[in-house]
Amino acid sequence: MNKPTINTLGQLKKSGYTTTSIKDEIRKNLIKKIKAKENPFPGILGYEDTVIPDTERALLSRHNILFLGLRGQAKTRMARQMVELLDEYIPVITGSEINDDPLLPVSKYAVDLIAEKGENTPIDWIHRSKRYGEKLATPDVSVADLIGDIDPIKAANLKLSFADERVLHYGIIPRSNRCIFVINELPDLQARIQVSLFNILEEGDLQIRGFKLRLPLDVMFVFTANPEDYTNRGSIVTPLKDRIESQILTHYPKTIETSLAITEQEADIYEEQLQKVAVSDLVKRLIEQVAFEARGSEFVDKKSGVSARLTIAAYENAVSSAERRAIINDEKHTQVWISDLSGIIPSITGKIELVYEGEQEGPYQVAYNLMEKSIRSLFGAYFPNPDTLKKRKGKEQEDNPYKSITKWFDSGNQLNTFFETKDEDKIQLLYKVDGLHALVKKYFKGANEKETALLMEFVLHGLAAHSLISKKVLDGQIEFKDLMGSMLNLGTQSLSDEDFNDSDFN
Repeated sequence: MNKPTINTLGQLKKSGYTTTSIKDEIRKNLIKKIKAKENPFPGILGYEDTVIPDTERALLSRHNILFLGLRGQAKTRMARQMVELLDEYIPVITGSEINDDPLLPVSKYAVDLIAEKGENTPIDWIHRSKRYGEKLATPDVSVADLIGDIDPIKAANLKLSFADERVLHYGIIPRSNRCIFVINELPDLQARIQVSLFNILEEGDLQIRGFKLRLPLDVMFVFTANPEDYTNRGSIVTPLKDRIESQILTHYPKTIETSLAITEQEADIYEEQLQKVAVSDLVKRLIEQVAFEARGSEFVDKKSGVSARLTIAAYENAVSSAERRAIINDEKHTQVWISDLSGIIPSITGKIELVYEGEQEGPYQVAYNLMEKSIRSLFGAYFPNPDTLKKRKGKEQEDNPYKSITKWFDSGNQLNTFFETKDEDKIQLLYKVDGLHALVKKYFKGANEKETALLMEFVLHGLAAHSLISKKVLDGQIEFKDLMGSMLNLGTQSLSDEDFNDSDFN
């Protein structure tokens, strides 16, 4: 739809245009999308059977909405996408600070202008992209910011008394009249500021200083909040919460597949990186599993949550880690190895809040433990579970597929792979381990050379995660050895924030 060419109030009336409230407008356009089988929230994954239906019901009911959920659950993104449910253009009185409807003016400016010019009152058309307001609630937000205040400079310039309504400076909410207005992290607003929203939500009253105003504002309110805020930083005052008609609970992805799709969609990877670096499904799943392990970890604060941004940032870092290695070795093409996942540690430590026990362990130790648990959790989906094999007795132990591998290490052999080792050199090192290649080929007959090598490396990390062999990270390399020899010769050493490279993180 092109911008309408109607420029005056008289022309607008002759066109047959009728006034529609913003909530009715959203309802009308949502019904059209539902009938056309269109998704009103494209790109929002994992909410198809939960949050999206709840949101659609709230919008059909013309409700103000509170999205309640932990960080990184697309609360603000859903609010922003509601803009697409608005009409493409609506008319406003030219010069109005609060988007006055030409057929239903509410401000003194608009009423006076229509009284003066009548049918010749000029009008403009604003696009739906301009009909969105957003405010992050912080402790320093004031009533003047949200509602408005007297502007002494305007009074001086216009030579007006402070009793004249024209000296008012409208806050962000009145300026969002006929718009969607979002307040993020609502509990962070001081209680007295939240009280100022009561009448706006219920009756449409607007009080600025001592002025007797009744501006029936037409605003669609969307609020977001983190449940943690109810106990740690603040709370939503009960009367305000009572006035928000629909409270919708958001959640993290419930399956690895959904989490994979979100990361694939949101990760910012250059095409040149994709051409140089291959990322296997195994590596992608390991990265996603880290977030699932973190959400269930005793060391991570569950009230704070683990954002989907963790896996997005980790995926980007994993690709960059492989890319950096390829640049150093002048390789035209490479893949993300399991060892490259050491590069995602900064993406983990910055995205998790630790409880006291986690702080004692240290963020690097916790991050490494999450990676180890991720490997351990997924290993059984690709190869026989070592824990099950450990329970076998007598002749059944002879069928252990890992026997030749562990025997090779028990014989005093060890395997050291540097983080920056060339692909061909790493492959040659992996082939030195007795039975490793044969094991992978037994379960993955169709794997090519690079895929086979990656799976061979995965087996070593998996056996280490199940305590069948020893794995240590030191001086830019990973060292695999027999478990008992490592325990007798080196003992165990705790990983600290200051010296995590010299530690055993089994």
